[in-house]
Amino acid sequence: MLHTLAFRLLLMLALVAGLVACAPPAGSDTRLPSHAGLPPEAIETLALIQRGGPFPYRKDGTTFQNRERLLPTKPRGYYREYTVPTPGARDRGARRIVAGGNPPEVFYYTADHYSSFRQIEPLP
Repeated sequence: MLHTLAFRLLLMLALVAGLVACAPPAGSDTRLPSHAGLPPEAIETLALIQRGGPFPYRKDGTTFQNRERLLPTKPRGYYREYTVPTPGARDRGARRIVAGGNPPEVFYYTADHYSSFRQIEPLP
């Protein structure tokens, strides 16, 4: 049992080290090429944002405060958040698109509830 637990711990550490090694360098362009890597629900949400709705969640379109300061500093109200549904989740889940501007001109995707962001391009 202890051997299995130690093996699992070492495996988890190796996975985390691998993820850190694959992370882009600080200050690098983190926009997703086209929309590669985005879940289909994120593309659907992006299309809804660009159409102006209607949005399925009450909190969609509310002000995103950027408390984490991971996005460029802008005046209050510049950023709005939108839910990206997570299949099987009983709540809104952790995935969001944050759009900046009115009308939106810049878009960011987070899969981890604002711990990290990737800039994404608008849909054509």
